[in-house]
Amino acid sequence: MSDDMSAADKTTLRAIARQRRSNFVATLDPLAHRLAFKAIPSPLARRIADAQVVALYMAVDDEAPAQRMAAQLQALGKTVALPRVLDRLGSMDFLAWQPEDQLVPGLFRTSHPEPGDGPVTPDVIIAPLVGFDRAMNRLGQGGGYYDRAFARFPDALRVGIAWSAQEIDAVPADPWDLPLDIIMTEVELIEGPEL
Repeated sequence: MSDDMSAADKTTLRAIARQRRSNFVATLDPLAHRLAFKAIPSPLARRIADAQVVALYMAVDDEAPAQRMAAQLQALGKTVALPRVLDRLGSMDFLAWQPEDQLVPGLFRTSHPEPGDGPVTPDVIIAPLVGFDRAMNRLGQGGGYYDRAFARFPDALRVGIAWSAQEIDAVPADPWDLPLDIIMTEVELIEGPEL
């Protein structure tokens, strides 16, 4: 996006980023789409080597499909979890999930596993992005669900996934916004500084 867009508010940026995402996915080669996000890049695999629980999400509409990484994560011995939206106030938790498990409908067109043994604590949280910038800032849907999850699990590695077309010059960051540690697109892995 042009520099003059960097001053736009988040609502405007979300609309622009969603349209760019939609246009990009509509023109993406079907084979490239099917293969995108299926493999975990080596640098990400190294960063999550000691993690036990990795939280993914089920993509809605043209979001980057994080659920495609589930099989490889399981092969690496990870417990895979999905978010469960608890209310309309920004609360969610994470439930263990096997790809063969049936999902139940949740709020905001989400779906999640049955509660089973209850919530799990993620070591890695993989979040959908509406937009992102090179300073590792994320633009989410606007409900604050992942902001609250990042604050609730401060030691979890924060990974955002998006299509490359969703990059924005500068995402306005509020004081409560926590930057991502890693951003993964279909063409590159962007790493923030390791702390």
